[in-house]
Amino acid sequence: MRIETDYPNRRTFLKYAAIAAATCALDGFSDAKAESKASTSLFDGKTLDGWIQAQNSATAVGGGDISDFAALAKKLTQKSDAVSTFLNGQLDETVRNTLGADFTATDPKPARSALAKNLTKIALGPSLYERTRFQNVQLRPETQQLLQQTPRGRDLVHLNRMLLEDAFPSEISKSPSTGWIVKDGAMASTGAGRGVIYTTNDYRRFRLTFTMRHVSGNPDHQACVLIFCTRPQQGEIPLDALGGIQFQVPKGGHWDYRPGHNNAGGEEFMLITKPEFDPGEWSRVEILADASTGTARMAVAQPLGSKAVEVLNFKDPSAGKAGPIALQMHNAGLFDEYKDVNIETNPESGNLVTL
Repeated sequence: MRIETDYPNRRTFLKYAAIAAATCALDGFSDAKAESKASTSLFDGKTLDGWIQAQNSATAVGGGDISDFAALAKKLTQKSDAVSTFLNGQLDETVRNTLGADFTATDPKPARSALAKNLTKIALGPSLYERTRFQNVQLRPETQQLLQQTPRGRDLVHLNRMLLEDAFPSEISKSPSTGWIVKDGAMASTGAGRGVIYTTNDYRRFRLTFTMRHVSGNPDHQACVLIFCTRPQQGEIPLDALGGIQFQVPKGGHWDYRPGHNNAGGEEFMLITKPEFDPGEWSRVEILADASTGTARMAVAQPLGSKAVEVLNFKDPSAGKAGPIALQMHNAGLFDEYKDVNIETNPESGNLVTL
């Protein structure tokens, strides 16, 4: 028996195909429109309201902060002034002995690093200020202002750092006043030094979307976003990178900053694809995270307006926690920009919507 089938002619087929394509496009537009209605802006493009900055250099001394190691080592060794004499007595014996070495013939980097760690430990202690100890030190107005507030906790550590800077203005670099600014409608890192800028609110289950680009770096590093972070309490020194889970955008590098981890992780991270994105070009990023399951997925679209691809997944139930979301400046010399930063809390869809 012959079965007759009416196949559409080419014109009809193309008509149906066009309708189907338009429907898909409208569906995608509807999804995007629904997403925009459900999400709220975290950055207005004009101010940093709703964000808190935390620079590591405000409460610690890094090796790179010692701008003239030889001169500082000489002052501390010779106890050339009251502050140097006090610090000399606070240093670990091995560090104190090392400072007298001839660094013209040896690499000073290990000694500089050890001294920086000792100075950080000293800054974490009681106030360095005593009137007679600092009577010959010219304090900056901002140092005097903070001193008059009788600070505690993190602010006290910041004061100690500022006192060290004022006592050794040519040997210890000034800590940056800000790591992030608003530039041409974007939240931009200033390259000042390692630190974060994080949200004033905590989030448990969310869809974060933003547009970003990595401008430059010397030394270079990918732009970084942190989730499942630990919020510092009032006056508390923040954990490095807020102890969060790092997603490097747009290429999908990663790091686990949780206390006891501080490594690139293992099976909890899964790189879905190795995209050939140009970090210097604008990318649209979506991160879907759920603290209750300790899961997060990241998709990236480049160029803007194109369909996103899933780049990186994370899963570790023990890592999930409600906390702030942060942008990280991994090191000094990095310049990144973020804009159109939006968040949807408790999203109805558990899928990445930009794919």
